[in-house]
Amino acid sequence: MPTDHLMTTKLSTKGQVILPKSIRNQKNWEPGTRLRVENTLEGVMLKPMPAIEETRPEDVFGMLNFQGATKSLTEMDAGVLEEARRCHAGD
Repeated sequence: MPTDHLMTTKLSTKGQVILPKSIRNQKNWEPGTRLRVENTLEGVMLKPMPAIEETRPEDVFGMLNFQGATKSLTEMDAGVLEEARRCHAGD
């Protein structure tokens, strides 16, 4: 991203860096935005963290502890369709 002028910032005694407001606005980075810090050959790269962390099925399998009979895919599809109809009945 070329710029017409060089922007600079300073490292604080606590190791904090202030990003110029124009960059924060351009990236839509609000206060509290979590950023991933990557050390690259060309310097330090900042990337926003995803809103939802990536998970693997084995990390979450069985978390809800459902008590009842197992549902078939046909029954699950019917339930989703029924709920969609219920939600959009007033449209």
